[in-house]
Amino acid sequence: MDGNGRWAARRSLPRTSGHRAAEATVIDVIEAARSAGVEWLSLYAFSTENWQRPGAEVDFLMRLVRRTVRKHAPLLHARGIRCRFLGVSDPRVPPPLARDFADLTTLTAENRGMTLTVAFDHGGRRDIVAAARSLIRGKVPAEAVDERCFAAHLPFPDTPDVDLVIRTSGEQRVSNFMLWQIAYAELIFSPVLWPDFRAPHFLECLHTYQQRDRRFGGAAPNANGAGRP
Repeated sequence: MDGNGRWAARRSLPRTSGHRAAEATVIDVIEAARSAGVEWLSLYAFSTENWQRPGAEVDFLMRLVRRTVRKHAPLLHARGIRCRFLGVSDPRVPPPLARDFADLTTLTAENRGMTLTVAFDHGGRRDIVAAARSLIRGKVPAEAVDERCFAAHLPFPDTPDVDLVIRTSGEQRVSNFMLWQIAYAELIFSPVLWPDFRAPHFLECLHTYQQRDRRFGGAAPNANGAGRP
């Protein structure tokens, strides 16, 4: 979810105004995804690298995210959305925010609608290192480690591989997002800044994805939704 700062700069506003404006986009995209039948939606809200931003901006983001979670928790629960948070291991995450994350996770744990994963204080490399450490601590023999075994030691191992990555604002990089899970993801780089991104933009990305042939390294075309060759 990229472009908040540039959205604000183009309006001669502080960066915090861009973050604040992004809240409406988050809710709009969640609703659009649910209505379109998307079963798994992940939002990259804050990376392990984002701690390098100015302290005042980070503090604002922590307060904004907490207010957003508390405000929209009833709606997410009413929609039957299961919520969980990927990351949240850095001690700099304010304890009240971490508790709100845990409370929303508990509140929605039994929901069977769409699963919403918010990547917060997330880094794909860190997750891979954590999985390797877990294997070592478990004294798993090297010969027993394959892709399936390794993936089982990643956070939320029930998460399916990512089918589609959408990055807004025109930047064309993955920025340490779910590096293991996006190995064969389709990539779409939208020029629209995140605060301006709305349901029609999201649905356009889904339509583009549906037109692509996914071969997963094979030679024969494989239409989306069909079985792999």
